[in-house]
Amino acid sequence: MACFLVPAAEAVITTIVTKAMKSSEKQSETVKVQFNGTELETAEKIPFREKLNWLSNLLWGGSALLAFEHVWHGEVVPWFPFLTTASNPTDAAEMLHEMSTVGTSMAVLVTVVWFGMLGITSMIEKKALKPQVFKN
Repeated sequence: MACFLVPAAEAVITTIVTKAMKSSEKQSETVKVQFNGTELETAEKIPFREKLNWLSNLLWGGSALLAFEHVWHGEVVPWFPFLTTASNPTDAAEMLHEMSTVGTSMAVLVTVVWFGMLGITSMIEKKALKPQVFKN
């Protein structure tokens, strides 16, 4: 019914934090890969702000798909109170229960997947940022 509002609220928060972090961003870490004194490639560490933007995009995308599904099933309407269950107090209690269980579960799951992405990215970055010099 309104479970998409919980990930959407988290998406709003992460978007605001991402925008705030953009102004205080520092220079990223860079390592150059060389072969016989010739630079082949430059590896750069991804800033945390960009990684937080990944979470924001995941949450916004999931919330948009869920909102579309709720519109499709007639649970969200273009007139006040917008959520069909918000007009009846007994349905509103059910809606709040769904938000606190299903919505929170979805937001937590997306965040856990994002933490997995961070772990994998960290391993790849550590390997890529080791100074590598190849000689004949």
